[in-house]
Amino acid sequence: MAIIPRIEEFADDLINIRRDLHEHPELGMEEIRTSGIVAALLNEWGIETHTGIGKTGVVGVLNGKGPGRRIGLRADMDALPIEEKTNLSFSSKNPGVMHACGHDSHTTMLLGAARYLSEKRDFSGTAIFIFQPAEEGLGGARAMLADNLFERFPCDEVYGMHNWPTGELGKVSIKPGTAMAGADFFDIYIRGFGSHAAMPQISKDPIVIASSLVAQLQTIVSRNVPPTEPLVLSVTKIHAGAAYNVIPSECVISGTMRYFDLEMANMVRNRMKDLADGMAKSYGVEIDIENQEVFDVLVNNEDLSHKMLDIASEVVGSENVALRPNVIAGSEDFADMLKVVPGAYCNVGHGGTVPLHNEGFILDENILPIGASIYAKIIENRASV
Repeated sequence: MAIIPRIEEFADDLINIRRDLHEHPELGMEEIRTSGIVAALLNEWGIETHTGIGKTGVVGVLNGKGPGRRIGLRADMDALPIEEKTNLSFSSKNPGVMHACGHDSHTTMLLGAARYLSEKRDFSGTAIFIFQPAEEGLGGARAMLADNLFERFPCDEVYGMHNWPTGELGKVSIKPGTAMAGADFFDIYIRGFGSHAAMPQISKDPIVIASSLVAQLQTIVSRNVPPTEPLVLSVTKIHAGAAYNVIPSECVISGTMRYFDLEMANMVRNRMKDLADGMAKSYGVEIDIENQEVFDVLVNNEDLSHKMLDIASEVVGSENVALRPNVIAGSEDFADMLKVVPGAYCNVGHGGTVPLHNEGFILDENILPIGASIYAKIIENRASV
């Protein structure tokens, strides 16, 4: 590893920042404490700081030693509604909230890069540090864009990264072009007719209807989507009833679709509606679908993907970087920023293999100076071009 020496010197400070953020996680659009810490540190380091962008977002602007290009670096700040079960000494103090996706590390790595760049100023152009709220399906990127992010802070390019618990510290990978899935969240409301459980003939049982509809939804991918087209449709929640002896009047089915082709996604949306309408007519009930198009497909700029990987190799070595051939069915709202400004998004591996979004996820803190160094070198390499 060729971590920037100055960043290596204050690596313990990065660990302390990250542990503090981990201990006090905040959900999307509630990152009051987190954004306050970010803004205070940027101000302390002499970086022009703007708050309240996209509600709780923070942007730092740092000019280099001369004219050049404007390069954006983005990190997300929000946590997940998960009860932490790691038994770490700095486990979450907020019940039911946990940094189970490592956004605390992303924020810390970008802060590390900002501190180093503000001290050295050994670059031309301008660094734009973007600390984004609400990445976890709550539209933080879109909120910042609606707040005129790139009109107020123009960028020629923008970059982001995500920790990846592969068990291989410092393994950096990127998929040029289409890289991560677009995603819908859906809720299907079945409004039947309740009754005493001993007299089901009086009811129009929404639980029975929901069970049939879930089975029908699973036929969409298997019978309407070509086997060569990656697409996932998952039902993840069924809510109905509150008593043993009552057939409820309503049931709600919820879930997600992940896709890489918009035409195929529209077909699935239409099929879901057709199946719901047919089920409603068959059982004489009302069924409504509410669909949220939460994430766009993430598309990395081909040329900038290679450039980002080349820069990462300066830190982790050429033997530890790779072009990833496969797409990822997970989603990332950095996709919204990449639709406006060209850029790239990579994964950085670290020790541990407990997956993201798991209550036992533990981040390998050795990744912090690695990510900070990659971010810093992106500015030093790209802003002066």
